[in-house]
Amino acid sequence: MKRTMTALAIATLAMIGVTHMARADELDDIKKAGKIRIAIDLGVPPYGMTDEKLQPTGLDVETAQALAKDWGLQFEHVPTTGASRIPSLQTGKADLVISSLSYTAERAKVIDFSLGYAVLRTVIAAPKSIALTTLADLDGKTVATVRGTTHDTQLTKEGPKGMKLVRYEDDATEAQAFLSGQVDIFSTAEMIVPQIDKKNPARQVEIKFVLDNFKLAVGVKKGETRLLDEVNKWIVANIKNGRLNALNKKYFGDNLPDLILKQEVSQ
Repeated sequence: MKRTMTALAIATLAMIGVTHMARADELDDIKKAGKIRIAIDLGVPPYGMTDEKLQPTGLDVETAQALAKDWGLQFEHVPTTGASRIPSLQTGKADLVISSLSYTAERAKVIDFSLGYAVLRTVIAAPKSIALTTLADLDGKTVATVRGTTHDTQLTKEGPKGMKLVRYEDDATEAQAFLSGQVDIFSTAEMIVPQIDKKNPARQVEIKFVLDNFKLAVGVKKGETRLLDEVNKWIVANIKNGRLNALNKKYFGDNLPDLILKQEVSQ
């Protein structure tokens, strides 16, 4: 009797495994549907935003549209926010996330990441009148940062001993502190600086130097190996043909760094 029960249990587990393997192939489902649902946050210019006709645009949008077109699929935009990007994959609302999503070890526990297709730069910004070119120039200065961010961590570890860090809870609070004159020097994501400048041009804010570059990758549901492989092939091809670099030049005015461009060498 025990042997029979054991055999039944093994058979049941095997069936579950086979069913899971059969279902864990989203690429086939996408092809059958003839469309690909891609989550993009339109509140993060220039990665995702709306144009004068209120249509989605930006680096992430153009990347998603190009991928869909190359695969012969209809592109369907899935609205998302920073917090809902990963859940949109996990709940099946989106097939991919292309939304200024940088790789972290914690995120990699719950979703898979493609190769990098773009970068997010963290920078030091300040009024035009303040001369800063390196971390050493921050010695003796008060610098604002957002608590728990990559730039907070980097400044804490690498900043000069005489630098004083003032931490804010989010980007909006930090930006307001700068705009109101509470702080003159701050760390942030490159894309946020132009937004701050528009709010108060008199402050003449500008990027002083880049702290670091982070790979932005396409998010894929955990275990969807074939889909991930196809995304990676597309990224490598579009690094080689210059399309991804052209998009970066369009929205940021310069070439992609070697962090992205040299991925093609190892693939």
